Amino acid sequence: MLATTPRADSVPKLCGADFELGNLVLGVELPKGTGALASHLLLREFAGVPLARKAAVVCQCTPCTARRNALTFGYSNSPHLGEECERSQSDKNALSWYNPQDWSRKFLSANGSCAYIDLDHLELCLPEVRSARDHVAATHAMLRLARAALESANARMRAGVKIVALANNSDGQGHSYGSHLNFLITRRAWNDLFERRLHNLLFLAAYQASSIVFTGQGKVGSENNRPPVDYQISQRADYFEVIQGAQTTYNRPIVNSRNEALCGSWRHMQDQPSLAKLARLHVIFFDQTLCQVAGFLKVGVMQILLAMIESECVRSDLLLEDAVEAVRCWSHDPTLHARAALTSGRQLTAVELQLEFFEAARAFVESGACDGIVPEANFILKLWGDTLEKLSARDFAALSPRLDWVLKWQLLERVRTQRSELSWGSPQIRHLDFMFSSLQDGLYWACERQGAVETIVSNEQIGAFCAAPPEDTRAWTRSQLLRLAQPEQVERMDWDSITFSLPRDGSYWPREVTVNLANPLGYTKAECACIFERSASLEEALELLGASTDPPLAISASNQIIQVRN
Repeated sequence: MLATTPRADSVPKLCGADFELGNLVLGVELPKGTGALASHLLLREFAGVPLARKAAVVCQCTPCTARRNALTFGYSNSPHLGEECERSQSDKNALSWYNPQDWSRKFLSANGSCAYIDLDHLELCLPEVRSARDHVAATHAMLRLARAALESANARMRAGVKIVALANNSDGQGHSYGSHLNFLITRRAWNDLFERRLHNLLFLAAYQASSIVFTGQGKVGSENNRPPVDYQISQRADYFEVIQGAQTTYNRPIVNSRNEALCGSWRHMQDQPSLAKLARLHVIFFDQTLCQVAGFLKVGVMQILLAMIESECVRSDLLLEDAVEAVRCWSHDPTLHARAALTSGRQLTAVELQLEFFEAARAFVESGACDGIVPEANFILKLWGDTLEKLSARDFAALSPRLDWVLKWQLLERVRTQRSELSWGSPQIRHLDFMFSSLQDGLYWACERQGAVETIVSNEQIGAFCAAPPEDTRAWTRSQLLRLAQPEQVERMDWDSITFSLPRDGSYWPREVTVNLANPLGYTKAECACIFERSASLEEALELLGASTDPPLAISASNQIIQVRN
């Protein structure tokens, strides 16, 4: 008999997310392409607090100088903008502030989110949320902020030059970029997934592989040396090559094993042993979705599945014989007839396997096992079941308002019907594929304006997340502290801590005060609003939050900007 009750140590399935945009500049030609220029011009429009102010080592090599100039002065035609730091190339141990996967990160005081450049793509990170509904609102809020940045940046461009930003996962030229989710789970559950219970890992891989039927954005053609196909369900499917691994940009795994909790340092865990029991599951599998129902199910059903795994409610009869091959097979058949083998020898379609997961999840949810763990679990279950029923019936007309891949497929088929000379390989069709997710004039947004997509959240809820953080996670206190501080007072920060530079009595050198935000479920408005109401200054708020003052330091490289010249 499978367990249907939560473990005593189960935790709410808090969710974070980050996604990269496809970005380019039309009307400009550069040797390394225009992605670097586009991402720098977009990031320049975000008003935010840098990840680290003084501790950064300022490299004066030509590529780093070109990057700083693009962020500071705007448009640049430097051919070196897309190149790597010369110093880091020549000396891998050299100090440099250049990290191609985390360049010039800014935290936004408006809503507790952040933005930065990852391999020449603008990357947007959502504030932590507890519910799938808030995830949808926060996602569309960040896309609105990105659209505003795009419009502002384009207003600065000369005639004939235009920045384009796409909320997709593939450039059609063999390059894929990420759309990641992060879920709070127990350390025990993480260890079971990657170190102790292989069937838990394979259970999760089988769920994710079959979930593309409602989480895919859809894509014209194939990539990464996969067999040719006219249209497929998932943008990421062609890029998965192994079951699990910590890597994210090569040999991509279905289940990612990055072990970074973002719940404080070891010192914090010693002071608060409960923090050591928390872990973060980093999920790189899913496509970026724009349809609200797809985004809601993508997060909500994962929350339920992770609660099941945490409670050891795992069905070992649902494991795939080859999950990597199953993803490709299912993705390449939008008619939903393709079958893949389970370890038992059964051959199932992706929808049939999802129905098996649904039945297991229904018993778990109906037992009350998700109470206090997954918000709106019953509604998630109802919407998931109804969507699977429509997928089973192949009722694509009813599914197009809910699912990105179906909506895009229907739009492209309509064009091909009207223009019989166009094939799936025609440049016009491939162009429309990209235009589906364009932030400025995309087909998805046109459908949304016409009421052709189902909504989960209102425009007002999305607008609220543009200007305010979630009230029930640590993002609320992060945002309040950044609003209270002057930009020059923020020394460095991460998701789980912020260090401020404050005056020191009787000394020229400032003191560093660090506030611990290690508990992602803490520091909520309910807990901390009274602190900010009682505080007349940043110093008072930090004192009431229990911030610690670092001991005085001698003059060193850690508190001055170092000029590095080649």
